Amino acid sequence: MKALIALEDGRIFEGRTFTGSGEVSGEMVFNTSMSGYQEVLTDPSYRGQIITMTYPLIGNYGVNPEDMESGRVHPEAFIVKEYNAIPSNFRSKNSLADFLAEYGIMGIEGVDTRALTKHLRTAGAKKGVISTSDLDPASLVAKAQASPGLVGRDLVREVTCASPYGWSDNQPAPGNNFSSAGPGKYKVVAFDFGLKYNQARLLADRDCRVQIVPATTSAAEVLAMEPDGIFLSNGPGDPAGIEGVIDNIRTLLGKKPIFGICLGHQILGLAYGGKTYKLKFGHRGGNQPVKDLQTGKVEITSQNHGFCVDMASLDPELVELTHINLNDNSCEGMRHKKLPAFSVQYHPENAPGPRDSEYLFDRFVAMMR
Repeated sequence: MKALIALEDGRIFEGRTFTGSGEVSGEMVFNTSMSGYQEVLTDPSYRGQIITMTYPLIGNYGVNPEDMESGRVHPEAFIVKEYNAIPSNFRSKNSLADFLAEYGIMGIEGVDTRALTKHLRTAGAKKGVISTSDLDPASLVAKAQASPGLVGRDLVREVTCASPYGWSDNQPAPGNNFSSAGPGKYKVVAFDFGLKYNQARLLADRDCRVQIVPATTSAAEVLAMEPDGIFLSNGPGDPAGIEGVIDNIRTLLGKKPIFGICLGHQILGLAYGGKTYKLKFGHRGGNQPVKDLQTGKVEITSQNHGFCVDMASLDPELVELTHINLNDNSCEGMRHKKLPAFSVQYHPENAPGPRDSEYLFDRFVAMMR
């Protein structure tokens, strides 16, 4: 079935659906990973976005229960150059098309993803609409222009857990105050702004008992659990648009060691009194080079973000830049000079992507110790 893709600036791309009919809108972005599409699709940070994969052949190894990074698929739609309908992998339990259809997510193939990516790289991330029913370009462009976009929206409330849960036996276990968390020496309360399961796995692998709590959990509730450390997860959208979180995290500063990733990193920047800004087209993929300014080492990292902390808005006497992106020199990490808190913009938990940055979880454990 024919599908039309329209961007807010008037660009039109044609494709065809491999999951059924429909119409969706979202921010159009691209991801440069060559594999790991299931982990990408189940990353809550993609809420409100339409993903274009730059690698041309997608679906060849199917999907499986073990590679889920959350409980569902989050992007509004998934665009590929060529979809492989016959997966071949010993771990495969289902096809990508059936997987997307199960969660009501539109899959589009036959698109010139190279042209689409080059346009987004030049013009920046754009609001877009995909439709199989309305094939009038002018109508779709108007719909794209009228769609909400990401700036100022609180998307965290759409992906955070409804109730607390622990991490036990490599899976979520409903329960509060570490009652359902697995064994471990260090008690970690993890704020779920859109948490990926591999973050909990890596903490558990490092002798941590992990208690995941909703994004709006108060500082008093967290401190009442007497944790050894506090973890701020990744998540979707504009950090400045999140309600009732920044002041809460500011209250926790200095009380316990804090480690933030992606949106958690941005929230820490705002809690420090700084500002964030929207990147032109963001960083998304498993091949982003980052330099650790403290060691001089370069890590190849997994990333997914469209906003960034403005280091110029922070007091250099209090906050130090620790990592930079080697493609555009943007902030990829920072630490507080006087309080036990540090964070990175990228995804050291990988899934998908390289494991170069897992040492940051060891650093968090050492801080708690």
